[in-house]
Order: sequence, then structure tokens, then C-alpha cells
Amino acid sequence: MPLIHVTTFIAAPQERVFDLSRSVDLHKNSMNKYQEKIIKGTMTGLMNTGDEVTWKAKHLFKERIMRVRISECNKPDFFIDEQVEGDFASMKHEHYFKSIENGTIMIDQFHFNIRFGLFGTIINKVYLVKYMTRLLRERNETIKKIAEGNQWKQYLEK
Repeated sequence: MPLIHVTTFIAAPQERVFDLSRSVDLHKNSMNKYQEKIIKGTMTGLMNTGDEVTWKAKHLFKERIMRVRISECNKPDFFIDEQVEGDFASMKHEHYFKSIENGTIMIDQFHFNIRFGLFGTIINKVYLVKYMTRLLRERNETIKKIAEGNQWKQYLEK
């Protein structure tokens, strides 16, 4: 099972970064170019333990639907979301937040696997790891930009 590890420094308080990372509104914003939209579940605001959201988006030349659930949440240190339904055989995204002197270190650990046995293993290694890493970095850049700017309140005051 591939593991993607992405570390991002954000010059903003830990609690703000944590909350922005749970915002479905900010997530939609960060994935705008993939036409990502919510079709069921938590439609706006911040997700908490047990909350589910079903996303519809265009990835890898195809419209895809994925339902995820927040399986664990310990504010403001970490939360985990996991696929309940979707194209992955399994998907678990761990989000960790560590306060430091001048901001927050945000760590993503993204575990995933696709179906298709040996063929799937080759696809993971050759293409999907790079694709998913790029998606995570794009999302994190949006969180960083919003958290360090003056627009963050619009995502947290709903």
C-alpha cells in the first residue's frame, strides 16, 4: 500500500490551520479545477468525527464519486478521514498539526490502494503516487494561502 508523506509549513496558528483543513468549503475551493462538488453529506462548514461527505469530481479523465468519513478527530492536533465508498480499494488520510514558534507544521500521511492486483500495483508506482502527491500539495497551498492571508474568517464563521 503506497504512503504519501507531505509536510507543509504555514505561518498561522495551529487551531486556524486545523479548522481550515476540515472545511469542506475550502476543500471545494482548492479542487475547483477538478470540478469537485459535494453531492451528499456535510454540505458546508467544518467536519467532525463521524461526519461524512460525498464528493463528485473529474480525475484521471473520468467523473468519480467518493464518500469519506472523519473516523478520528483530536482538536487541534490531528484528524483522519477514510474512504467509505469510491474507486480506491482503501484510502486513509491522516492530518497532523504541530505548533511551532512562527506558525504550524502540517503533515499529511495519505495511504491508499487501488484494485486490479499486480496491474494496480504498477499503476500506483508509475502514476498514481505522483498524481495524488500533486493533489495534496495543491490543496495544502490553498490552505496555506488562506491561513496566512485575511480571507480565513469566511471559512470559519459559518
